[in-house]
Formats: sequence, C-alpha cells, structure tokens
Amino acid sequence: MNILILTGRFGMGHYSVAKTLVQEIEKNIPEAHIETQDIFTYTTPFIAKTVYSAYTLLMNKGSKIYNFFYKKIETTKKPTSGPISFSLPYLLGLDNLIRKNQPDLIISTLPFCSQLVSEYKEKYHSNIPLITCITDVSSHVEWITPGTNTYLVASTMTKQELIHQGIPAERIIITGIPVREQFKQPIAKSHSAEKHLLIMGGGLGLLPKQDKFYQQLSNLPGVHTTIITGNNLALYNRLYNRFPDLEVISFTDQVYRYMQEADLIITKPGGITLFETIHSELPILAFAPFLAQEQENAAFIRKYKIGRIMQSTPSNCIEEIMSALYDDKFLATCQENIRYIKNNLPTDALIHTLNQITRQETQKTTGGACA
Repeated sequence: MNILILTGRFGMGHYSVAKTLVQEIEKNIPEAHIETQDIFTYTTPFIAKTVYSAYTLLMNKGSKIYNFFYKKIETTKKPTSGPISFSLPYLLGLDNLIRKNQPDLIISTLPFCSQLVSEYKEKYHSNIPLITCITDVSSHVEWITPGTNTYLVASTMTKQELIHQGIPAERIIITGIPVREQFKQPIAKSHSAEKHLLIMGGGLGLLPKQDKFYQQLSNLPGVHTTIITGNNLALYNRLYNRFPDLEVISFTDQVYRYMQEADLIITKPGGITLFETIHSELPILAFAPFLAQEQENAAFIRKYKIGRIMQSTPSNCIEEIMSALYDDKFLATCQENIRYIKNNLPTDALIHTLNQITRQETQKTTGGACA
C-alpha cells in the first residue's frame, strides 16, 4: 500500500498530526510505504518560507484579520468547490508528486491540501481515495471538499456538525485527533506535595508578554512551573534564568513527559494540544481563545468539563490560576471526565478505515465489486 500524506507547517499542529499518522500506520501496517510532504515546501519552495513567516506574523499581530476571513468563509456554509486561487503551481506540483509516488490513497491534515487534491481529482479525472483528517473539534466549511471520501474527526460533536452540513454519516469516522504514541503510555503521576504547573503556547510559543505574569507565577507557593516556549526564541531568551522557580524550555519533543508530570496545564486551546492533554489525563486551564477555531475547542472543554477557560487578561489571571491549581476536588473531577473521553476513543478506527479502503480499491481493480 502506497500512502501519500499531505500537510503544512502552519504552527506545528497539522505537521504533528501527519507525523503521528505515519507512526500509527507503520506500527500497524508495516508493509505500507508512506510518503509525507509539506505541500508548500514541495510545490513552491521559493516562497514557502515567506508564506510561513507571513502566517506567524498574522497570528502574532493580525488575529482579528484572520478571524474575519475565517468567519466570512464559514457563513457560506457550502463545501469548497471550483478553482483555488493561484493554484496552477500547486496542481502541477501535486501531479508530479502523485506520478512519482503512485499512491493508493492520500491523507490530508490541512484544509488547503484537501481542497487541492479535490480539485486535482476533478481536473485530472482521478479516483485516488482522499482521507481528510480534521485537526480541530470544529468542522469549519474549509475542511469540506467534494473529493474527500472519508473524514477522520475528533468527536461525536464534530461528526454531528458534518452530518448537519450534508456529509453522509458513513463517510465520517471518529478517531479523536491523532497524538503520538508516547502520549498513550500508562500514566504515572507523582504524589509529591509540590504542585506541577505546565505552561505552553503551541509551536509558535504564543504566550503572554507581560513580566508581571511570570513574576506572579514565580511567587506561587509550593509550585514548580515549567514553561515551554516552542519556537519563540525571543521569549525563551527573555525568560531563561530570570525568575526563580520557573523552568523555561524551548522547543522539545518531550512534551508528553512534561504533561504526564503536571497537575494542570495552562495553554491556548489548540486541537492537537487538547487531545494530548486528554491522553495525558491532564486538566486544562485555557487562555481565552482569540482564534475562531480555538473558540470551538474552548466550547469542547466547557461541554465535557475537562478544565476551565480563563476570563482575565494574563496580567490579572493569577487568582484564576490559583483557584484551579490548589483545588484538588476540581482537578480530580476534570481527570475523571477526561478518562471517560479517553476510554471511549476508538483505538483502531484509522487502521480499520485504511484496510477497508484498500479492500474496496482491490475489488475495483479485480472486478470483484461487480461479481
């Protein structure tokens, strides 16, 4: 089985899910040949760096602009169809990639990739099965494309939203948002009297800038705080060794270890981070979301009572942090709700789906479907 996984590096979430899918498929289908490609780096390497730098700037400085267009697209409530603007280099690049790899199926972890493959299938009269893996709990219309054969979604809530938008239920598979195997290992929480607080800002390290926030964290009694700044080197350099009792770490592939050791995480409510905390059985205190899709993730946190959303600004939120971190009953209730979600996540839905698609394609090739 040849599998092509398409993704992009907007933040690190989409790319992280792509790597997780590779890990899971290799574990369960060792004979599979998997090719993972960043669609922008592969098709337009001369502008990919600029595209990603512009995205980072937009997230840091122009979130209101991002939300405006995100919500504007959502109001159409129609699956993406028709040509993608300026798509010719991407179509030609994708055609070259497909000819080179001869995939039996394609998996997309980025809306743009699903849109691009959908247009490719229409223009090149291709029947390559396309699986779209939605990396948030929301089902924004940009994920919905006429060329997608199967959707992998986070929860029953996401599935119901897609059904409401006209997607047949049999084409929607609940998998949870894929997380790396390390997050699925048995939990061994320490029973230290000292509280462990973990603070993350995603791959871009979108964390508060105010010194007051970090000084107040440093003053919390009986608390060891770890701050992961991701790719935000400016913040790392500013905080490292500056405040007592704050352990500051830049980008790391050991996030699973820090999550398993923590009693509470403070972070932005990204979809991948949300499911990493679920597998780590870690209550979440989320910064008030400023991106539209993160508002949907925040609604998920509230609905399933696995944490809280902070109402205060970072410079004035220390009371909310203390209220959650020192409340053992709240933390225990969150953990109980998290375990319920975790224990009800399908464990083999992805592999079952891949095997089913492979059988169907084999039947088409051999004529067995018409027998």
